[in-house]
Amino acid sequence: MSDDRVRFDEGLSGRGLRIGVVQARFNATIGDRLRSGCIDELTRLGVADDDIEVVTVPGALEIPLALKLLAESDEFDVLVAIGCVIRGETYHFELVCNEAAAGITRVQLDALMPVANAVLTVENLAQAEARIGKGAEAARVAVEMALLADSLG
Repeated sequence: MSDDRVRFDEGLSGRGLRIGVVQARFNATIGDRLRSGCIDELTRLGVADDDIEVVTVPGALEIPLALKLLAESDEFDVLVAIGCVIRGETYHFELVCNEAAAGITRVQLDALMPVANAVLTVENLAQAEARIGKGAEAARVAVEMALLADSLG
């Protein structure tokens, strides 16, 4: 494949993009840090503060509905899901992780709108701490996918 057919541009600029962020409040100490890293990176990429809207929901299972409502508002170019699910002693962990991930993916496909997924699913707090950079990574994914969707749409 020739280089002129490659659509990825490493010089990402989020200037002019409207971004919706949905954060689960459960495990808020991790979620807040993920959100902070995401917002900082979006700002670094040129997204204006006024073009970022953050909404919070109780937990990871509520993220997909909030994403769907934001997508249906037609006010956003891309969405970001943020949260942290830490394994407990019951099967509930698997249910929450699987359903939240499936819901996030469904919103993305149904709305034809990119959704960057920064919902950590970890065994313990130490693993969550080690992955705190996923908030900034989600910001980069969001900008890249918004630009790609625009170029293909």
